[in-house]
Parts: sequence; C-alpha cells; structure tokens
Amino acid sequence: MDLSTTYMGLTLRNPLVASSSPLSHKVETICQLEEAGIGAVVMYSLFEEQISLESQQLDYFLTHGTESYAEALSYFPDLGEYNVGPDEYLNLIRKAKQQTNIPIIASLNGVSAGGWVRYAKLMEQAGADALELNIYYLPTDPDLPGTTVEQMTVDVVQAVRQEVSIPLAVKIGPFFSSIPNMAKRLAEAGADALVLFNRFYQPDIDIVNLEVTPHLVLSDSHELRLPLRWTAILYGRVPVDLAITTGVHTYQDVLKGLMAGAKVTMMASELLANGLGRIAQILHEMQAWMEEYEYTSVRQMIGSVSQKNVAQPAAFERANYMKVLDSYPRLI
Repeated sequence: MDLSTTYMGLTLRNPLVASSSPLSHKVETICQLEEAGIGAVVMYSLFEEQISLESQQLDYFLTHGTESYAEALSYFPDLGEYNVGPDEYLNLIRKAKQQTNIPIIASLNGVSAGGWVRYAKLMEQAGADALELNIYYLPTDPDLPGTTVEQMTVDVVQAVRQEVSIPLAVKIGPFFSSIPNMAKRLAEAGADALVLFNRFYQPDIDIVNLEVTPHLVLSDSHELRLPLRWTAILYGRVPVDLAITTGVHTYQDVLKGLMAGAKVTMMASELLANGLGRIAQILHEMQAWMEEYEYTSVRQMIGSVSQKNVAQPAAFERANYMKVLDSYPRLI
C-alpha cells in the first residue's frame, strides 16, 4: 500500500502534515511527530510584528503618545511571551533539520511587503524545505476597497517569492469575493501551493467586566466542508498544489480531502486534543479502507471527486443550495 504523496515537489511518506501549532515549539516534539508517523511538519508562525519588534520599530509606534491612554496598551499582546524570537526560530529550524528526515516547512505570518520578508531568505538558509506564508488580515476601514486588500496579499507573496527559491505555500482565508480568481493571481505571483483555510479566531465579550477577551476554540470535522468545497472547485483549474488545513480530525476527513483534490491534509487540533498517537491510528484506518475498496496508492484518489471529475459538478455550486434546503423534512 503506497501512502506517499508529493507536495510542492517534496516527497512525503504520507499525506498527514502537522499544521502550524505549539507542537513545533520544541525540537523534541518535532522528533516525536516524526516517530509517530507524520509526513511533514509546518513550524509555528513567526509574525511580522515579532520581527519588527526586534528592531524596536513596532515598540515605538505602540507606546508613543499612549501616556494619556494607558488602557490602549492592554489590547496588544506581549509578543515576547508568544514564542521565541526570530533568531531562536532560525536555530530551531536548523536543529529540526539535523535531527529529523521529514520535510520541515517554515511559517511566516504577515500582511505587508516590508523589510521583515528578508526572514524568508534566512529561513531558507537555515535549512527549511519550504515556506508557508500565512496572510492574516482583517480589514476594518470602510474606505478600504476589496481590490486594495487583494493587491496587498499579492504584493506580499511577490515580495516573499523574490527572497526564496524553495517551494512557497500561501495560506489564505475564505473571504475573497472571487476565490478562484485570487487563487490564479497568487499562482502568478509565485505560489506553489494554496493552503485552505486559515482560521480567524474570533474574540468574545466578557459581559461582567465589559472586556473583549481572546477565545481559542479547537476545530472539529464540521469545519472541513468549506475548504473541501473550494479544494474540489480549484483542483485542476489553477497551477498549484492544494492543502486542506481546517477540520481534519479522522481518516474519513483525510480521504475526503484527498478525493477533493488536496495533495496533503493538515491537522493540529486533533493532535493537541487527543495526542500524537492519533497519527498512527489514522494512517492504519486509511490503509484498511484503501484495502477494502481496492486502492493501491494515495495518488489514485487525489482529485477523483473534484468538481472537474465528479459526475454532478453542480453539487459544488448554487444548485446544491436549493437541493439541500428542499431535502430538509417539512414540518407542516
């Protein structure tokens, strides 16, 4: 049974990838992920703000003039407590490459095409096999048009692409007006893969203390449907590899992602909640299913139920919306 796959030209022993999470904070845990059977590891993200903070630029703009608005500082996180700084991050990549034999994918999180992108090159020099660029931007200005937001995203990808020669994946959200067009533009800007989708963590409100509080909720399998749909639509229509990173918890989720057109499926919440032993369990269950249905390799199923190849392509479009609503039992 051949579980191997390729992703951005990299050969992986199986399509399970540990997505960016606290699991990659220590080289010991990265080694444990390899021993557990993971195909590749995406490092936790190094943020644009962390890199800027190192040169004191961000610190100046966050603190300058806030003497009369001391409460404003509480809205900004202490980035020094989030994770290690840029130099330590590069050292962690080096150590991970020295002690493992699986692809190590560095991760950058940013929104502007500034000097921070030079760290993409430093990550490559540290030994990263590829780079995942996580573009997390929440527009709040009513005067900022969507075209400007889209161009900002393209500009960041182009800037990072100019820095590195290693494969480049771009992790995006689902909130573009035309995801297929944006996918095409990102491919033209230099992306080798698209990762669908990053999770926009939503704040909560403390109704007693009247405060806005961060609220982290792990994903579940129900969240798979959105990236599953767009993976199936994009497969074969844009010249990039596709990865699903939201809602992957079971072997069924992995199989669905592959059939939709993903080269790899990424998980973090499942491993954080239930341990690294889940990797071997999922791989075993995948293999048993493939044997039962006479698959000999993962490659056979990739894209087999994409919109391009499925018997009823309208199932991924508007027609399915009406069909689903009509299928619900009528109460009267």
